[in-house]
Amino acid sequence: QVQLVESGGGLVQAGGSLRLSCARSGRTFSSNVMGWFRQAPGKEREFVAGIKWSGGSTYAADSVKGRFTISRDNAKNTVYLQMNSLKPEDTAVYYCAARGGLQLGVRASEYDYWGQGTQVTVSS
Repeated sequence: QVQLVESGGGLVQAGGSLRLSCARSGRTFSSNVMGWFRQAPGKEREFVAGIKWSGGSTYAADSVKGRFTISRDNAKNTVYLQMNSLKPEDTAVYYCAARGGLQLGVRASEYDYWGQGTQVTVSS
C-alpha cells in the first residue's frame, strides 16, 4: 500500500501563489510516478502535472504550463506543486496520485493511489 497526504491548499487572490505538498509513505517501489490532478465542482478530474521519482522527468498540462511547477524531494519523500499566477479557474480540489511503472500518465484511471485532496480557492 501507498499512503499520500496532501497539504498546502487555501484561499488566495488572483495572481497569487500557493505551494502544495504530497508526502508519500508505504510501498514506494509501487509509486514511481506521481501526479497532481484537480476537480472543480461539476467537472471531471483533470491532470495537472506529473513527475517520476527515478530521473525526475516532468510533464504539465497546457493550461498550467509556465505557471505551475512540479518537483520532488527524495530525502523527504515529498512531491510539490508550486502554483504561481493563480486564476479563478484554477479553483478546485487538488489531488495527489501515484502509480507504478515508468510512464507518466495523464488519465486518472491510470493511477492506483490517491490522497484525500486539498481545496484551492482563487478569488477574483
